Amino acid sequence: MDIILRLADEYVLDRAWAHLLPVSAFTTASSNAAGLYNASSHVSSVASHSSAWSQLISYIPHPPLPDELLTSPVVASETIASAWPRDYLPRQIISLFVLTLVGIHALYFIFASLSYKFIFNHDMMKHPRFLKNQIKLEIQSSLAAFPLMILLTLPWFVAEVRGHTRLYDDVSEYGWGYFFLSIFLFLAFTDYCIYWIHRWEHHPICYKWLHKPHHKWIIPTPYASHAFHPLDGYAQSVPYHLFIHIFPLHRKLYLALFVFVNFWTILIHDSDMITGHPLETVINGPAHHTLHHMYFTVNYGQYFTWADRMGKSYRQPAAELDPLLEVKAAESKKTKAALGKEQ
Repeated sequence: MDIILRLADEYVLDRAWAHLLPVSAFTTASSNAAGLYNASSHVSSVASHSSAWSQLISYIPHPPLPDELLTSPVVASETIASAWPRDYLPRQIISLFVLTLVGIHALYFIFASLSYKFIFNHDMMKHPRFLKNQIKLEIQSSLAAFPLMILLTLPWFVAEVRGHTRLYDDVSEYGWGYFFLSIFLFLAFTDYCIYWIHRWEHHPICYKWLHKPHHKWIIPTPYASHAFHPLDGYAQSVPYHLFIHIFPLHRKLYLALFVFVNFWTILIHDSDMITGHPLETVINGPAHHTLHHMYFTVNYGQYFTWADRMGKSYRQPAAELDPLLEVKAAESKKTKAALGKEQ
């Protein structure tokens, strides 16, 4: 998130914060002579807040301002900057919350909509266990969960942007060998952690209130990918944030993997049962996760099948388990019933 925050600050947020909390509103001189500044032809648009607004925001806490801004009305009024600099913790927290909220909505609707249009088999919506208005309910559940999930995740993001992780910028620091190895290490570590978090969420103590809301979607669509209880979604995201506190990872690679994680989460919720591909026994793909939604206690893994095999919860996808067969059976039954009425 530090890359995203840095770019957002440079192109959008610096100006936004300068407009909301301008330096001029916090200087003694500007507070005493706000009318003079507003009348001046040299006052910038950022510093042209009304006296009432300047008085109001002048009570907001801020870090110490440079002496030249405190003593010079002209300098203060012509400075297009915020009293909250980039490294000020409250600004970082608010900026990260807004950026993450916008980002997760964008990722969710873009990837889920593309998957729904081009990958998801719409015949699945005829399945007997597909709920009425399910897509609308999945989207509503996701949107309701996002704000709290983001609030819970903010401490991890703040730690990242303030440099308390093992992210690095120069590939030569660890070499290209480790760069590519860290991809597998990231996927393996997070997959194994998520396997156990996911499996523990199926324990009777917490399943009903914590994880069952996600299993409401027996035949999920890509829009169900983020339709979690907020604590559930957060718990399964912890390994991704924990990894960079334990293992070195290239900063840009981490961002790419973070996007991939969201894409993969959407992809495995397309309810397909495509079987027979060469990596089927290794990769925990959409068919495996479809079985998880149908049978609940199998295929808890996220990317690979090895944790399920070790935990004896693996179930091999098979053509005869395809939920589309139930759709065809239901359609056949309706057709026979209709023909019977005509006769």
